[in-house]
Amino acid sequence: MNGEEGVEVVRVDDLDVQVRVSTRRRQVRLTVERDSRVSVTVPPGTGDAELVKLIRSRRRWLYGKLAERDSLSHGRPPREYVSGEGFPYLGRSHRLLVVETSPADVRLLRGRLEIRQDVLCDAPVVLTAWYTRRGASWLPGRLRPWAERVGVTCGDPRVRPLGYRWGSCSPQGHLNIHWATMQLPPDLIDYVLVHELVHLQVPDHSELFWRKVQRAMPDYGARRDRLRRLGPDLWLPETKIVT
Repeated sequence: MNGEEGVEVVRVDDLDVQVRVSTRRRQVRLTVERDSRVSVTVPPGTGDAELVKLIRSRRRWLYGKLAERDSLSHGRPPREYVSGEGFPYLGRSHRLLVVETSPADVRLLRGRLEIRQDVLCDAPVVLTAWYTRRGASWLPGRLRPWAERVGVTCGDPRVRPLGYRWGSCSPQGHLNIHWATMQLPPDLIDYVLVHELVHLQVPDHSELFWRKVQRAMPDYGARRDRLRRLGPDLWLPETKIVT
């Protein structure tokens, strides 16, 4: 592998692993995405033999994560864009109400999630945009106390589609949060925020990383387990949404 950033797929035994070489990395980061893709980000100069050895040493962890992802990927309930259908927001289910007229294409009013009749053909797009706007206004205030507790400085999080990841961060201190997190209860959103904030200090999932998470959030394990159970029940459009 060369020292330039790029992505390639390598086969290690029965695993296809996406390999990205990044000049910003100093350590290898191995990840199982929520869609069961195995990816690894390595610093320049990482040799093939070294990479294969690392992946094989984490084989038990990888297969455990893949089994977990497989169990969570089935049974996501389909949703229809009709009055009475439930869509979660901050941990509570709100019934959709199709209305003829409204000042907004989507709005939350008296416990109902109203959507205007004329935008139903683009319901996934306008609902995603609504969650995104809500996240952009709600998340910054939620993030600041946790950033102080973790001991990091960062700007307001950017809310965007992140595929099957709840969040991501960059070495420059930028936090990205998936718009779908706005469907979660606030205490589970807090876990996502703390997870990414600690990644600003520790880029991998080492013992140091989890110690720092626990220091900021002693009950993180229980929250993480709830997040794993709730994740498959959240609404995600079947088609890719670009916002």
